Amino acid sequence: MPTHVARLGAASLAAMLLSPVAQAQGSPSAEPDKAAELATLKAELAAQRQLVDRLMRELQAQRAKIERIEETRDDARPVLAENLALPPRVDDLLLSEQRGTGGQNGGGQSNAAQNTQQAPVQNSAPRTAQNNNAPNNGRPPSTPGPIIPGPAPAQPAARPPAQANTASRIQNNQKDERPPEVAPLFEAPGVLTPRGKYILEPALQFGYSSSNRVALVGYTVIPALLIGLVDVREVKRNTFTGSLTGRTGLNNRMEVEVKVPYVYRSDSTVSREIFTGTAVERVFDTSGKDLGDVEIAGRYQLNNGGPDKAYWIGGMRYKSTTGKDSFEVVTDCQTRCIGENVTGTGLPLSLPTGSGFHSLQGSLTWLFPSDPAVFFGNLSYLHNFKRSNVQRLVRNGIREPLGELEPGAIIGFNFGMGLALNDKASLSLGYDHSTVARMKQNGRTVPGSVRTQLGTLLLGYSYRFNEKRSLSVAVGAGVTRDTPDVSLTIRMPLSF
Repeated sequence: MPTHVARLGAASLAAMLLSPVAQAQGSPSAEPDKAAELATLKAELAAQRQLVDRLMRELQAQRAKIERIEETRDDARPVLAENLALPPRVDDLLLSEQRGTGGQNGGGQSNAAQNTQQAPVQNSAPRTAQNNNAPNNGRPPSTPGPIIPGPAPAQPAARPPAQANTASRIQNNQKDERPPEVAPLFEAPGVLTPRGKYILEPALQFGYSSSNRVALVGYTVIPALLIGLVDVREVKRNTFTGSLTGRTGLNNRMEVEVKVPYVYRSDSTVSREIFTGTAVERVFDTSGKDLGDVEIAGRYQLNNGGPDKAYWIGGMRYKSTTGKDSFEVVTDCQTRCIGENVTGTGLPLSLPTGSGFHSLQGSLTWLFPSDPAVFFGNLSYLHNFKRSNVQRLVRNGIREPLGELEPGAIIGFNFGMGLALNDKASLSLGYDHSTVARMKQNGRTVPGSVRTQLGTLLLGYSYRFNEKRSLSVAVGAGVTRDTPDVSLTIRMPLSF
C-alpha cells in the first residue's frame, strides 16, 4: 500500500512537471501574434506619420500664400479665401500620433491606433462622397489605395461681377509680379512683355507746328520809325510717322524691342519783305519721305512691386542713322550757305527723315499702383555722338565742308497718372519735358544756338477688345514755342 501510494505520487509529480512542456509544444503561442500585431501597428503609424508630414507641408505653403495675399491687399481676403483648400485640424492628427507613440509603453496603444485610423476616414468621407460623381481619372472605382485625409472642397459662393474682376486682377498681379498696364502716353510702355509672348504694334503719329518770325534789319531815327528792312516769315510743318514695333519678353522681367519707322514730312514757308515796294507773299514748299531711324531698346524690371509698392524699370535705347539726314538732301544755296555773298534761301529742297547722328538713351521708369490709379514717372538722358568731316550738299552737286558737329545732349522727364475706368477702358494724363543743349561745331558753340525747352501736355485713352488686341490714342498739346502745337498718336498692339 505505501509502495502504490509512492508510485502514484511520483507519477502525479512527473505529470505536473511535464504538463507545461507538453502544453508549450502542443498549443500555439501568443507571443508571435503579438509581435506581428505590433509590427503592423508600427507600419501603420509610420504611414500616418508620413501623411501628417505631407499635410503639414501643404499647410505651411497655404499659410504662406495667405500671408502674401494679406500683405498685398487686406480687403481681398474674403474673396480669395474661398479658393484656398486648407487641411483642417491637422494639429489633431499630430496629437493623436503623439498619443499613439506614448501608448506603446503605457497600454494605450490600441486606443491611439484606433484614433489615428479613424481620423482619416472621417475627414475623407465628404471627399469620397463627392468624387463618386466625378471622373475617376482613368482608374477603376474599386482600386484600393491609401485614404488621404482632407477637407471637402468648398463651393464658391456667387459673387458680384465687380468683386470677381477685382479678385482676378489681384491674382494676376500677384502671379506675374509685374507692373499694371495703363494707357500709353510715351514711347516706352509701362508693363513689360511676359516670357514667350510676342507683341506687334503698328502705330501712326501726326504732328503739326507753326511759327512766326519777324526780322528787323535797320536803324531807328526816332521812336516808332524804322529805316531798313522788316522780314516776316511763317512756317507750317506737317509730319506723319508710321511705325511697326515688335517686342518680346526674354523672361518675366526683361523685354527687347525693335522699332522701324517710315516718315513723311511737308513744310510751307510763307515770307514777305516789307518796305521793298511789294506786297506779294512768297511761298516755299518742300517735302520728303523715306525710312526713318531704326531703334533698338531693352527694358528690365529692377524689383518686385505690388499694390502700394513702387515698380522700378531700367531701360536702354539705341537710335541708328538709317534715315536720310539733313546733309544728304540738297540745300537751296548756289555755292555755300554761310559766309559772305550767300545766294539762295538756305532751306532744304527736300526734307530729311532722320537726325544723322547715332544716339544712346538711358532711362529709369517709376510706377506706383494705388487702386484705382497708377502713378508713373520717367527720367532719361540721351547722348548724341559727334560726327567728323561733315559736308553739306548744295546746288550743282557742290559740297560745303562743315567740319566736326556735336549735337547737344537731351535731358528729359515725364510724369502722369493712369486711371482704370473698368476692365477694358483706361485713361491717362501726363506731362513730358525735354531740355536740348546747344550744338557745337569744331569744339565751339554754334552762334545763335541756344538751349531749347520742349514741353507737352498729354492725354491718352486705351480700350482692350480682347486678350490679344487693344487700341490706344494719345493727344499732345505743346506748351512751349519750339514744341509742336498738336500731336496725335494711335497704337494697336497685337499679342501672339
